[in-house]
Amino acid sequence: MSDIQARLALFSAIEGGHIFWSQEISTNGAEYVYKKLKAAGYDSIKYAKAIERVRAADAKQIACSIANTGAEFITPEMEQWPTQLNELSAIPIGLVVKGEISTLTEKGLAIVGTRNPTPYGVRNAGDFAAGFVDREWVIVSGGAYGIDSAAHKGALIAEGLTVAVLAAGIDVAYPAGNARLFAEICENGALVSEVLPGAHAIPSRFLTRNRIIAALSQATLVVEAAFRSGSLRTARDAAELMRPVMAIPGPISAPTSEGCHRLIGERSAELVTSVADAIELISTL
Repeated sequence: MSDIQARLALFSAIEGGHIFWSQEISTNGAEYVYKKLKAAGYDSIKYAKAIERVRAADAKQIACSIANTGAEFITPEMEQWPTQLNELSAIPIGLVVKGEISTLTEKGLAIVGTRNPTPYGVRNAGDFAAGFVDREWVIVSGGAYGIDSAAHKGALIAEGLTVAVLAAGIDVAYPAGNARLFAEICENGALVSEVLPGAHAIPSRFLTRNRIIAALSQATLVVEAAFRSGSLRTARDAAELMRPVMAIPGPISAPTSEGCHRLIGERSAELVTSVADAIELISTL
C-alpha cells in the first residue's frame, strides 16, 4: 500500500484534530500506522472504532468518491501542501480541496466572527476583506452565515481570492443557503475540508476546522463575536501559532462585540479600526 492510500484509509477512520494520531503518523509514517492499526496493534478497546473503520476502508473507493466531487486529496508529502499547517500540534492527515489549490499557499488573512452579526459587523467584514484583497491577500474563513459569509463576499466583490474551510464534506452545502457562495469560491479560491465527501457537520468539527483557518493565515481578524464564541477559539489557535490576532471594537453595550472587547482587554488581540491600521500592525510584527 502506498503512502497516499494509507493516508486515505486513515483519513476515513480518524477524526481530524487528534494529536496522538497526528504525532504517530508524523513520527512513524502513514503506512506503518495503517498496518499497525489494522492489526489491532494499538489499544483495541480505546481505539476500537478506528480499528473497525480502517479495516473497512477501501482506499480506491475513497479516492474515487473525492474525485467524483471535482476535488483533490492532498497530503503533507505533496508539493501543493500548505507547509504552514505543519506548525499545528495536530497536522491534518490530509485535506480535500476543491478549486485552486495554490491559493492555500498565498498570504492569507483569516476573518472570523459571529453568525448573527449587526449591519456594523457585516460592513466591516466586507470592507476589511476588500481592503486586504486590494493588497493581494487571500481571505480565509469558515463559510458560515454572518461574518464568514460577509468576508468571503467582500473578497469576491473586490475580485480577489478567498478560501472557505468547511466543517462538512466538500460536497455538502452547509449551510444550505451558501451553496451559490461556495460555487463562486471554487471559481475564485478554494473550498477545504478535513472530512470525506458526504460527511455532515457536527459540533466538534467546527472547533477542529478553526485550527486550520488559523494555520492557513498569516494573521487573524475577529470582527464581531459574543463573549463565548467559536471565533475566539480561532483567535486562540492563531495566538498559539504565534500569529498576529486583531479585533475590531464595537459599542460597549453590544453583545456581539463582547468577545472582541474580551480579547482586547486580555491583550490577546490588538485593536484595529482600519485596514491601514491592520496592515501596519502586521508589517511591524
